[in-house]
This record gives sequence, C-alpha cells and structure tokens, in this order.
Amino acid sequence: MKDLLKTNCFDVEETMIIVGSCIQNMQPKAYEELLKICNNIYEVCLEKEHLNMVVTKVIGMLARGKIKKLIFATVDKSPHCIQLHYVVKELENAISLDNIEIINYVAVDDKLVEIPIEVIGISKNLSKLKEKLK
Repeated sequence: MKDLLKTNCFDVEETMIIVGSCIQNMQPKAYEELLKICNNIYEVCLEKEHLNMVVTKVIGMLARGKIKKLIFATVDKSPHCIQLHYVVKELENAISLDNIEIINYVAVDDKLVEIPIEVIGISKNLSKLKEKLK
C-alpha cells in the first residue's frame, strides 16, 4: 500500500482504491478482494490525519484527469474510518465527478459490502436517519 498523503498527485492510475490503513490487518480477506480489483491501493488513517487533508489531496489527484474509478474501503463500525466515505460528498461539493465511477465498501466478516452513496449521505444527517427509522 502507498501512503495517500505522501504520494505525488501525478502518480495515479485509472483505478484508485483508498482504504483505512487498518483494513489489511483487521479484515485481511476483504483486503485480498480489493487487491483482485486493483493493486493501486492508498492507505490513510483518519485517527491520525484530518479529513480536509484527505479531501484536498484527492481533489489534486482527480484534477490530473487520469482517474476513472475511485473506490473507498474501510472496516465497518469505526467512527474514524467512516469519515473516509464522506470524502465523496466533499468531492461532489468541489468538483464534477460525472466521469468517475465511485464505489464504497465496508469490510464485515472479511467480506466487502458495497454501500450506496445514498446511505452515506443519510448517515451524515442524524435527524433524517431518525425519521427513516420510525
């Protein structure tokens, strides 16, 4: 894995996977599934780094126009890792993502579970989530 924040913005490929740095140790089989998709994997730990640094870095990478597919993957239930999925919502506010396929996964029981962007959006809005649970 490459360190996301130490990687040059020009050093990107068409498919890019950004993971919470603990996924490889905590969910190794799920990590192996990611490697089957693409071995261009970048790690970041949101217990250590601020979300805004990650957003800014990814915008710089996307601005180069090479990335066609962007995948985010984290362990499930981590209050720090979940922030990585919110990067997408912040990117949408800053740049057009029309030409980029975006997929979000959480690792549960060593398997990848795809999470729709609508779920990520609603998870940021606790009052709407409360209404949906009624």
